[in-house]
Amino acid sequence: MVESPQQRRQRMQWFSEARFGMFIHWGLYAIPARGEWVRSVEKISVEDYQPYFDEFDPVDYNPREWARIAKQAGMKYAVLTAKHHDGFCLFDSALTEYKSTRTKAGRDLVREYLDAFREEGLKVGLYYSLLDWHHPDYPAYGDPHHPMRSNEDFRNRPREFGRYLEYMHGQIRELLTGYGKIDIMWFDFSYDGMKGETWRATDLITMVRSLQPHIIIDNRLEASGSERGSIFSSNPSFFAGDFASPEQIIPPSGLTNEDGDAIPWEACVTLNDNWGYAAADKNYKTSTTIIRKLVECVSKNGNLLLNVGPDALGRIPKASVDILTEVGDWMRENGDSIYACGQAAVPKPDWGRYTQKGNTLYAHVFEESIGPINLMGLAERVTKARLLSDGSELFLSRPWNASLFPDDAFVSFLRAGHSTHPLPDKRDTVLQLEMKDSR
Repeated sequence: MVESPQQRRQRMQWFSEARFGMFIHWGLYAIPARGEWVRSVEKISVEDYQPYFDEFDPVDYNPREWARIAKQAGMKYAVLTAKHHDGFCLFDSALTEYKSTRTKAGRDLVREYLDAFREEGLKVGLYYSLLDWHHPDYPAYGDPHHPMRSNEDFRNRPREFGRYLEYMHGQIRELLTGYGKIDIMWFDFSYDGMKGETWRATDLITMVRSLQPHIIIDNRLEASGSERGSIFSSNPSFFAGDFASPEQIIPPSGLTNEDGDAIPWEACVTLNDNWGYAAADKNYKTSTTIIRKLVECVSKNGNLLLNVGPDALGRIPKASVDILTEVGDWMRENGDSIYACGQAAVPKPDWGRYTQKGNTLYAHVFEESIGPINLMGLAERVTKARLLSDGSELFLSRPWNASLFPDDAFVSFLRAGHSTHPLPDKRDTVLQLEMKDSR
């Protein structure tokens, strides 16, 4: 059955309204605590990585606490690494013994995550790595990423890639048949010749959509975080995905295909410099940075998927929690300028950004002004102004010194105030502007 544009919009509606989600990278790599690529970077063999499997026992894992943190931060969905590149599974797969239920934890960590986040009313997604550095049939020698890429013992080691594909497809079937409704399937990632039909992508997507027709899928069956993929073309492939996934970067403008039509997209971004837990990485972004980058994404019709990397005991680091708490404080007062909002029908202002929902324009003011705030080109269009955080009245005015700018509206916090007034929220003060029309 071919999906109509209207059906696709309906399926994608919640995603385009949610705007803010939590990415969770967690696995055995939390024990060495040097990031999720530690096996590749340090060329660690399966045997030398085995002690982390043997000691994995996250006694403080409490997904209800994770879900509470996400919800209080204003996030509407989450994506957990069910299996990362090292091949370790956080779910009880019947196709491998390399899983959490065979560790000291003895628990299906994916099932607990799904139950907890659903209970908080959040949409749930699962990340599944197309790579697998543990499976004997995944290409090793000469692969640009495999830990054994330069190990001569692997040069002529026999392998049957078809066996790996059966394993991979089988595990994805398990995740989509044994765990209830999954809202997002987040595949990662394609590279060089390992893309598209190398993964038997048509068969895979046919299976995924037959099992869960509502599901939303990223574009990485044929792309990485730095590649475009056919989702940007006027004739996308069957497995192009539903949204683009720029990584550690926010596009300079909203993403469109060759025909100029908007493409749903989601920037995935770390809170510090690593996805998986890295004990020495203290380079955390501030809450102000996160708030403003979330606004930037929404102002360009995009989402922000913000990552946390729980530690070996199962705890989200306190530094991450503190930042998310501050973001949540801002979201509780200003979330209306984020949820179900998108790119405004007016140009970006010098002092910040705009987001828009219907006839309501939200002015995100990042910088102090000299005199009233200039709303360029809106003199005949703005009918009312309020401070979003508390609904207090703001004043539309025509300053004596603005005769050179007849097309601009001006708004101030004080009725008589034409001088500088401190911003109520230096992170992002949001003005709610009612418009005569939405053009």
